[in-house]
Amino acid sequence: MRIGTILVVVWLVIGALAAVQRGYFSGSDNASCAKVSTIAVTIVAGPLNYVGLNPKVQNCPSPEPSK
Repeated sequence: MRIGTILVVVWLVIGALAAVQRGYFSGSDNASCAKVSTIAVTIVAGPLNYVGLNPKVQNCPSPEPSK
């Protein structure tokens, strides 16, 4: 269990480093749904970012209230 936890933490740290290198945390203060989703997917993808995976979320539809 302890090794699994360490692996998950290292995986997420590598993903966060990939997001920093791509400049996702800098820029405007206006965080859109697509930008936040792209950052989250990049962090979760972790080391896969360094083998060519470049996850991006282009649009982020929000649910409409029922009528």
